[in-house]
Amino acid sequence: MIVIPAVDLRGGRCVQLIGGSYDREIVSLDDPVAVAERWVAEGFTMIHVVDLDAATGRGSNAETVERIIETLGTVVQVGGGIRTAEQVERLLRMGAARVVVGTRALEDQQWLQQISAANPGRIVVAMDVRDKSVVTHGWQKSRENDITAEITALNDIPIAGLLVTAVHREGQMQGPDVLLIREVAKLSSFPIQASGGIRSVTDLQDLQEAGASGAIVGMALYTGALSAAELNQVFIA
Repeated sequence: MIVIPAVDLRGGRCVQLIGGSYDREIVSLDDPVAVAERWVAEGFTMIHVVDLDAATGRGSNAETVERIIETLGTVVQVGGGIRTAEQVERLLRMGAARVVVGTRALEDQQWLQQISAANPGRIVVAMDVRDKSVVTHGWQKSRENDITAEITALNDIPIAGLLVTAVHREGQMQGPDVLLIREVAKLSSFPIQASGGIRSVTDLQDLQEAGASGAIVGMALYTGALSAAELNQVFIA
């Protein structure tokens, strides 16, 4: 399993939020490019960049995203507020290895089919889950379908994988929702990246056993609960 550091962008800064709440910002670093460079220097081979402002309709960190992609000599996966084919193509031309799409991908599967067919192996669908309900628009709206229906509807579309975030665990370092990941892995025909609540190597091992092929780690890295050195001993970083 590969472990992927998260670089979450808000107002031009790198932040970590609890439960996605803008009122519960725990980490705030002024230079996201330097943060991303630090993770690469510590041995990580893939970085997950999210524009939180774009995802929630509060603004854009497009210039910062571009600087990160241009600066790093490693794989960058980008998400947050990406809802047009033009945005997808621009990010890929810029050098992003993968683009993560959520809200529109779930609401408009014809669009998802089109961008996935045009960019095979480069589109990841974000499945954000709060207590078994799939949420969209930066975690502000809930979908009517349950997670089983949402996942099985994607199985015939040529996406690169699913990024499953347990929103109810995000940023809280209380452990991941392993049961959720196990359920998703059984339903999905695609690789699964897990996110939310990860605090230890044991948590990562549990997610791997549940079927995850990747894990996005944020708060645990930023607070020092996990280090690149210990992760490199057990996982692909």
